[in-house]
Amino acid sequence: MKQTRTRIRMMTYGALIAALYVALTYLAALLGLSGGVIQIRFSEALTVLPAIVPALYAPGTVIGLFIGCILANTLTGALIWDIIFGSFATLLGAIGTLLLRRIPRVGTALAWLPPTVANTLIVPFVLQKAYGVQDAIWFLMLTIGIGELLSCGVLGSILIRFAGPKLRSMKNDC
Repeated sequence: MKQTRTRIRMMTYGALIAALYVALTYLAALLGLSGGVIQIRFSEALTVLPAIVPALYAPGTVIGLFIGCILANTLTGALIWDIIFGSFATLLGAIGTLLLRRIPRVGTALAWLPPTVANTLIVPFVLQKAYGVQDAIWFLMLTIGIGELLSCGVLGSILIRFAGPKLRSMKNDC
């Protein structure tokens, strides 16, 4: 019975994160910030969550981020290559953040790093190959990297600061 409740809670975490990811991506899209050469997706701040949610539910958070990114990219009209590889970048970043949580204090402090690196290395190629953006890869890495630093580094750090203590204090059992 306890295992079933744990699974349900993990799926609930994932569903909530996916819904938040989509909503925040839509907000950024309304402001013209979620696509193109300069991207500041508020939703990417959520990629720090695997570092601060209770350990038992962190995998559900990673899955929620991945599904949320797939849905957000699909619903905002992204091309298939962006849906696949952009979502994969978010998945890699979330997994990296999950793995960092094993390092006390450092994992939380650097939770922004894996999603920033993953998106900085992958998204510029998607922009060039899928959308035909003619800018140099180094320039696209710079612009995407800055956007990720703002989303994951600044907004993610704010999320860790204010939501982290509350999330960490939650019990791992139902």
